[in-house]
Amino acid sequence: GFRRGGRKLAAARKLFGRRIVVTRARDQASELSQKLRALGAEVLEFPTIEIRPPADPGPLEAALNQLERYDWVIFTSANAVRRTAERFRVPQFHARICAIGPATRAALEELGLAVHLMPEKYVAESLVEAFAGEDLTGKRILLPRAAVARDVVPAELARRGAQLDVVEAYRTEIPEGASARAAQIFSAARKPDWIVFTSSSTVTNFVSAAGTAPLEGVRVASIGPVTSAAARQRGLVVTVQADPFTLDGLVAAILRAEGVS
Repeated sequence: GFRRGGRKLAAARKLFGRRIVVTRARDQASELSQKLRALGAEVLEFPTIEIRPPADPGPLEAALNQLERYDWVIFTSANAVRRTAERFRVPQFHARICAIGPATRAALEELGLAVHLMPEKYVAESLVEAFAGEDLTGKRILLPRAAVARDVVPAELARRGAQLDVVEAYRTEIPEGASARAAQIFSAARKPDWIVFTSSSTVTNFVSAAGTAPLEGVRVASIGPVTSAAARQRGLVVTVQADPFTLDGLVAAILRAEGVS
């Protein structure tokens, strides 16, 4: 019995001895950190983004006060769901809802909202494809999102005849003390084995706070193609990319690279 239990423990601790830096916002890091710690990894949390309210909440407030005008609301992140939910009452919601991926869908379902459409792959291009069977001529679509975001979705849907209102639901900023935290983690006698990036803004903010030199000899794990492109643009080498583009996909990619999947 003891031996079998020991084998099970060894199997569960596949990442034992690995130091992994998680760059998600503080209030979002725990899910990924728990998954990695359950596999025996030592997790160093280094939030490179802090979620802040919109610079001007007026446009979001105005849109949410007239929710009945919209045919669709598109959410491209769980952050957008959470920040929007702070400002509307769920029963007002009559529009159909599109979520970019499972984490966003879960955040909506926690609020008791049904998701009508979710793309096969969890990136903007795939989200646009998901609307292929919908006649969007004259349809009003609300897209609450980060202050700085890619324009693929609004541009493509507008081209298909939709009327889009893109409103700022939140901003991502570099947390205070990020540079000092980077120095503390990466100047330690033993460097981390991995750093995990879960969005292009985690990459951008990391490089702004710490540069690329600290990542020499550190393997880079990315949640998907947009994040990988942001990393490569800044001169980083991406070791693994999640497939599917989810936290579980990310953990699986690291396990494969370690030869212990």
